[in-house]
Amino acid sequence: MFRRLVLLLLSAALLMNVFACSTVSSPAPERPGWKLVWHDEFDGKAIDRSNWTYDIGGHGWGNGEMQYYTDRPENAYLKDGYLIIEARQEKYEGSYYTSARLKSQGLREFQYGRLEARLKVPEGKGFWPAFWMLGSNFPQVGWPDCGEIDIMEYLGKEPDLILGTLHGPGYSGALGVSKWNRQDYHIADDFHTFAIEWDENQITWFYDEVSYHTVTREDVGSRPWVFDQPFFFIINLAVGGTLGGMVSPQTVFPAQYLIDYVRVYEKQP
Repeated sequence: MFRRLVLLLLSAALLMNVFACSTVSSPAPERPGWKLVWHDEFDGKAIDRSNWTYDIGGHGWGNGEMQYYTDRPENAYLKDGYLIIEARQEKYEGSYYTSARLKSQGLREFQYGRLEARLKVPEGKGFWPAFWMLGSNFPQVGWPDCGEIDIMEYLGKEPDLILGTLHGPGYSGALGVSKWNRQDYHIADDFHTFAIEWDENQITWFYDEVSYHTVTREDVGSRPWVFDQPFFFIINLAVGGTLGGMVSPQTVFPAQYLIDYVRVYEKQP
């Protein structure tokens, strides 16, 4: 009787372990009309370097940003199924803040489809998290000729606002084709899904499955449409800068930007 009870308990423990493992490694769901072609669920123990590399430095990044981007595990790591980018208030390499900026350049580049991420942004004045893309020819032609797709930008100083923007030659910086999307709650309070659907003629932005912005070839007029080539992802948490604004004395550090997943779908005929 005792031996039988032990075997039953061991079997139950084994089933629970199998269930737990299968839950962690479960595949990303398919979407009707779309085929999943690449994804990172951030379920491992370390950032997958076949998907992501780092931008490093503290020179302002063209926006007067205040942080130094590092590749240290203190600033970017995996935990509980999330990629966490952590901004810290610390003196490092001449800067007073550190953070991280991950990119898929040269590793994972995509042209057209539905590109989405589920994100939880940090609250606080001075934070400027983003999920965006640059054209793969950036090293050859520079910005803005390479094109830029800002799938999501959030400003800690405007807690109810996210932005979707397109930049290209003749419509970059303050002239970018942008849409402000305000909510009646603080966006940083929870996770939200941000996506674009992109084809050869237009790009449409989505917030929690609802479309709110579309830019077409015709919308840019005689200016070049440079969104007919592969682009790579960038995920970063800036501190300060032209859009981030000044850091408030009440802003709490360390601050965490959580990325649940990044997924790319291809439209099916």
